[in-house]
Formats: sequence, structure tokens, C-alpha cells
Amino acid sequence: MVPGQEAILTHLRRGALEYCVLAMLGDGPLYGLDIARRLTADSVLLASEGTLYPLLARLRRAGLVETTWQESPSGPPRRYYAMTDQGRAAVAAFARAWTPFRDAVDAALTQGETR
Repeated sequence: MVPGQEAILTHLRRGALEYCVLAMLGDGPLYGLDIARRLTADSVLLASEGTLYPLLARLRRAGLVETTWQESPSGPPRRYYAMTDQGRAAVAAFARAWTPFRDAVDAALTQGETR
């Protein structure tokens, strides 16, 4: 059975999504809904918001993000997420590993096309 595109994306997201979230926080704290909107904009990185909040909770428990509550001009207070120094180190380590990994996958796929 050949897996469909959604099944393939699900597997790919598992390894990369947390680092994408951390990288988004590199420019400063973000509200959870803002993170979700950015991740769902292309429908590739995040299929639904339902997976984001458990991921953010895991990142917080791991010490990679910290949270603060801020008043909202429209509604209840909002939880903002900010990357910690440990989170920055994790993103840097992922970035160092990602490029050679991506290049190896691209090379393997290219080799497969030439057969």
C-alpha cells in the first residue's frame, strides 16, 4: 500500500514541528493562536490547532519555552510563549543537523529519479 500525502506529511511533521515552533519564537514571544495561524497558513506544517497546544506544553515542561500571561484588548488574558536559552540551543542544534539531512534526502530522491 502506498501512503497518501497526508500520511507522509504526518510522519515528517513529527520530527520537525517542534523546531519550527521554536524558530518562530526567535523573533520574540507569540500568542498561541498567532503560532497556530502561522503554522496553518500553508497547510503543510500543521494540519490542525489540536496538536499545537500539547506540543507547546511539552516544550514548556522541557524548559525550551517559557510562558507569560498578558491582558488582551478583546477578551480574556492570553498566554504568550517565549524561547529560552535552552530553546535557542535546541534550534541551533536542529539547524546544524537539518541541512545535511535535507541534502541527503534530496540526493536520495534525485538518485531514485534517474533510474
